[in-house]
Amino acid sequence: MNKSRLARCLFVLAFMTLVTVPTGLRAQRQYRVGACDWMMLKRQKLGEFQLAKDIKADGVEVDMGPLGKRVLFENKLREPHFQHLFRRTADSLGIAVPSIAMSGFFAQSFLKRENYKDLIQDCLLTMDVMGATIAFLPLGGSGHDWKQPGEAHDEMVRRLHEAGEMAVQSGKVIAVRTALDACANIKLLKEVDSKGIKIYYNLQDAVDAGWDVCKDLKKLGAANIAQIHASLTDSVTLDKDPRIDLLKVRKTLDKMKWSGWLVVERSRNAKDVRNVRGNFGTNVAYLKEIFKDER
Repeated sequence: MNKSRLARCLFVLAFMTLVTVPTGLRAQRQYRVGACDWMMLKRQKLGEFQLAKDIKADGVEVDMGPLGKRVLFENKLREPHFQHLFRRTADSLGIAVPSIAMSGFFAQSFLKRENYKDLIQDCLLTMDVMGATIAFLPLGGSGHDWKQPGEAHDEMVRRLHEAGEMAVQSGKVIAVRTALDACANIKLLKEVDSKGIKIYYNLQDAVDAGWDVCKDLKKLGAANIAQIHASLTDSVTLDKDPRIDLLKVRKTLDKMKWSGWLVVERSRNAKDVRNVRGNFGTNVAYLKEIFKDER
């Protein structure tokens, strides 16, 4: 076979491979950018998907709804009508839902909820509805005692193991925000001993604590990071914030061969905090510029 014929054959083969690969796989990217619905003042509101599209986000992290003194989350996505409406709207706009958040645990203690398994199960079922594979579980409402050896620590490990095994059974991951450094997170994951528990890395925690973000990420390791909240404490938008070098973070994640979702939570202009479109649109655009595939 001469060279020109061989080249034509290879071209046809490549073209046939391209058109037979599902669109979702062809469009798969190393990094995708989303935003938290509750921080965009759209917690479980149908308009969150149009807002996400307007700010050019790839997806939105949907919250389970408030908890407070309720037995369960105020979660409308238990109702078939809303399940169909939310899923249809997200799909029609091309907005993904990579994760479901249990933000109620920012204020509620995961250690003090007797029905924590019911709450986890509620979240896992909601993930099924929206096609999400990661749950966000912040441990900020659980205080600090559990971070030290003792009964609270042992109970946290036990509960996380049980929650993790529930996630494994449904093919999902629960990503916890601990505000611990890499060494402490690795130790916790080893104690929990469940493939269903990983770390939801938060750049804000690392920067506020004065850690070297890139060193901490490398030490923690790609396999332990389920998702990343890529924003800082409110001050200015990410493009104007000298507290972090996101290009350096990008290069670090590249070397780690990590891929996944970067989700904007904060980094709002403190002088214009409620300007949702301005703050989140700017942050999403900046992250997309830094983390674009062709870099």
